[in-house]
Amino acid sequence: MSARNAQAVPIDATLARLLALHPKRIDLSLERIERLLAALGNPQRRLPPAIHVAGTNGKGSTIAFMRAALEAAGTRVHVYTSPNLVRLNERFRIGQDGGGQLIGDAELGEALAECEAKNGGAPITVFEMETAAAFLLFSRHPADLSLLEVGLGGRLDATNVIERPLASVITRVSLDHREFLGDSLAEIAAEKAGIIKPHVPAIIASQAREALAVIERQAARLRAPLRIAGENWTATEERGRLVYQDEDGLIDLPAPKLYGRHQFENAGAAIAALRASRLKLPAAAYEAAMVRVDWPARMQRLSHGRLADLAPPDSEVWLDGGHNPDGGQAVAAALADLEERVSRPLVLIVGMLSTKDCAGFLKNFSGLARRAITVPIHQEKTVPAVELAEVAGKAGIPALARDDLESAITLAGQLDLHPAPRILITGSLYLAGEVLAANGTPPE
Repeated sequence: MSARNAQAVPIDATLARLLALHPKRIDLSLERIERLLAALGNPQRRLPPAIHVAGTNGKGSTIAFMRAALEAAGTRVHVYTSPNLVRLNERFRIGQDGGGQLIGDAELGEALAECEAKNGGAPITVFEMETAAAFLLFSRHPADLSLLEVGLGGRLDATNVIERPLASVITRVSLDHREFLGDSLAEIAAEKAGIIKPHVPAIIASQAREALAVIERQAARLRAPLRIAGENWTATEERGRLVYQDEDGLIDLPAPKLYGRHQFENAGAAIAALRASRLKLPAAAYEAAMVRVDWPARMQRLSHGRLADLAPPDSEVWLDGGHNPDGGQAVAAALADLEERVSRPLVLIVGMLSTKDCAGFLKNFSGLARRAITVPIHQEKTVPAVELAEVAGKAGIPALARDDLESAITLAGQLDLHPAPRILITGSLYLAGEVLAANGTPPE
């Protein structure tokens, strides 16, 4: 199919057809994607060497740090992440000299159409089709390295067809997606540990003891060398800088551009993974990564845009896609640090899905937020704003419900708070995508 023909069929139309191929949007299995990849000539076997990243929180940030360091060192790196915030293209970054670029509409449309044709109408999920398209695209563009983020879980995730990555990374594991991964940390950790491969180094962020025990057993079975945070490597904040240390030595770096204490560990996991992969990056590349790293909707300051301009002139507007209790804890800690630096009353604008632990997420902000303003998300499983306001109230945060983001931000500016408030929009990556689109500042 030519680029012109791909452009003639909008990507959204292709995705709408693909949604009809399987009754479930999420159905963890490797059988369907292995069948499709075989029909495509197994492009996953022709990728540049890969680093594979799983975990509950911090996967995308860890990949963003790795990409920033690699590109600063002149490495061409392909990146596959999910979910996207505004456009599907965000999931597919093609490595080029001088830095990567998001895939264009025409080439993405052509790859999806080719996968659709080879699939022949057989049952398959949209994520599996998108992953196959990523492998197809990455196999056709020369690059030095690939960074692959697990979509959900690990063991049966579509990305787990990669047979021998340079390294496997497991970021913080916590309770999320219980309907697919299990009700306990041990069960969820077992799914995440499914990406560990025989004799391939595995980099493990700090974990609850229950999760770490499962990961250690899996690594021992496969004789995969472990590099565990706090044991084999450390990444700590010292005098406003990031100090990383492992058996190969110490690196003293600027604080990460991504805000929050949790980003020090994500940066550390990225450095540990690159060093375990025997990629000899100069210290200057890691320094540049801390300053240049970009990952939208993770404690992102919205300083301009249509929505940001609705807030009072002296206020702050922040955006974070956190949506589970551990993610809420990390964001609340980051806000507490901001409060110590510059004190402002905190107003939450929150939208969440019914599949999430709304009460567990919101209780992290009790005693920190003056008010919550709840909004619906334009998704099938959104929690109604009035219902979410009741959950916030029970968590100790006085709450009001509004029908949309515009009226919520306007209300935040009318609460007669002094000084002008610090507004955090949070609770869902879907909501974060709506914010970036409406604000006119989508990821580039």
